[in-house]
Amino acid sequence: MGEEIITFNDFSFKYSIQKKPTLKHINLQIHRGEKVLILGPSGCGKSTLISCINGIVPFSHAGEITGSLQVAGLETKEKSIFQLSQYVGTVLQDTDAQFIGLSVGEDMAFSMENRAVPRPEMVEQVRHNAGIVGMQEFLAHVPFRLSGGLKQTAAIGGVLDENVEILLFDEPLASLDPHTGQRTIELIDELSAKGYTVLIIEHRLEDVLHRPVDRIILMSEGEIVSDTTPDTLLKSGLLSRYGIREPLYISAMKHAGCDIQTLDELHDVHSIALEGEDRKQLENFFSGEVMPSPELSEEAIIQVEHVSFAYDKKPVLRDVSFTVRKGEKVALIGSNGAGKSTMARLISGIEKLEQGNILLDGTDIKDMSIMKIGQRVGYVLQNPNQMLIKSTVTEEAELALRARNEKEAVIRQNVSEALDACHLTRYRKYPVDVLSHGQKKRVTIASVLVFKPDVLILDEPTAGQDLRSYTAIMEFMDQLNRELGVAIIFITHDLHLALEYMDRALVFSDGQLVADDSVYRVLSDSQVVKRANLKQTSLCTLAERLGLPAETVVSRFTKAERTERERSVTGNEQ
Repeated sequence: MGEEIITFNDFSFKYSIQKKPTLKHINLQIHRGEKVLILGPSGCGKSTLISCINGIVPFSHAGEITGSLQVAGLETKEKSIFQLSQYVGTVLQDTDAQFIGLSVGEDMAFSMENRAVPRPEMVEQVRHNAGIVGMQEFLAHVPFRLSGGLKQTAAIGGVLDENVEILLFDEPLASLDPHTGQRTIELIDELSAKGYTVLIIEHRLEDVLHRPVDRIILMSEGEIVSDTTPDTLLKSGLLSRYGIREPLYISAMKHAGCDIQTLDELHDVHSIALEGEDRKQLENFFSGEVMPSPELSEEAIIQVEHVSFAYDKKPVLRDVSFTVRKGEKVALIGSNGAGKSTMARLISGIEKLEQGNILLDGTDIKDMSIMKIGQRVGYVLQNPNQMLIKSTVTEEAELALRARNEKEAVIRQNVSEALDACHLTRYRKYPVDVLSHGQKKRVTIASVLVFKPDVLILDEPTAGQDLRSYTAIMEFMDQLNRELGVAIIFITHDLHLALEYMDRALVFSDGQLVADDSVYRVLSDSQVVKRANLKQTSLCTLAERLGLPAETVVSRFTKAERTERERSVTGNEQ
């Protein structure tokens, strides 16, 4: 193990606007060349921790520091952001907020321009950095027009300055489809292998473990509660205690009654031993009938008929047709750029329909104003910054109801319920600008939930959310669905979410609808997964290793997850 490159010594930090510290007595050493994952529920201090490492704290976000933090031998509170940026590169969750140059090449050259690096040397270094991340062909492209995965890669290339030794990744997978996310994790692993010290903040534990990590730091309420290896953490029971979702295959093994304490290589579904009694339990658990399709209303709320659409003459949707029934929960699945969000914008009236028809409860939306559509169809955008208008959380949540001139009593009740469901009650008086990306996402969801529409479309609603917030949001959706018959349409890359909560999946690829079936059948179909550029779930990998049909394994797992969730909801209601 190399020398220490990051050292926290009894380090605490309190933001100037807060009464209590966000970080409390942190003692942590990161060694040169290590690859470390930082886990924890929202608000536990993860983002503040890396903001201390890169100098954002205290130089942009003022506050009180006690103790010591040394990065690459520098005491951070005595140095500037510029000085620390020569050793630390940070890739933000919202990559659009990170780009400065008008081209990928300009963006990669920005830090060198600040240091007045001679142009020939700068050009050579940009080409070198682009080669490291595989962006040589995109140097002249406008970064804002790249796909989600290429934006992430360009952002990584932009922080690979000559002297940078430490790379910080804040929720790098939050907006990426599963396949692109997998490639991002592989790229981060390649950078780690080149000697960079890597710290990753991410809620998607299983996706990060696609490649090995040396340690996992688990945080809660500003403190480190565990600093250990992946296998030890997976066996410890701490994940469920602190609201972190465990890998799918581990949940499946627990449902089957396997004793995971006895297993080695637990962090890798390809290497974990499946022998003896454990194998028998898995085979018995996964035997039997596949899960029947749910009983749904025959009455359509949305009918999409032969819809095609193009941006600047570039086809985005091609002859798409499907129906969403009243009270149905549907997942729109596919890679970045497949056409999912465009379809949602057409249904909600944000984009004007060019070819085909969309009927809302039997009425052609061409005959409806966007205001009338908006009263029936609620749409939460993927990027929360595109929706936020008001100054405080409460004002934002009230906005839609006040625009409809609702009574004050209704506004208070609906806003209170929505903020509580989205775990925002404690932030109700906060300025929106000081919230994290994940918290802003919850504000946008709450602002739409307050008026309880007939159809609710949510674009990646759980991206960047911890398990507690994720579950609260999804249970609130389920409540709206059960009690009010609201049809729910999720645009999501979270295949676990789709399996556990959705009735049906519509799979898009290159602007076409390539599958329309139950979620477990779609995700069990290797041809659909390949065509839609998705990632094979670990349940399918488990099925392959057991020699069982993927559809049976995924179906039985889904049934077990939903049964457990229903019991939990019933118990909470009692």
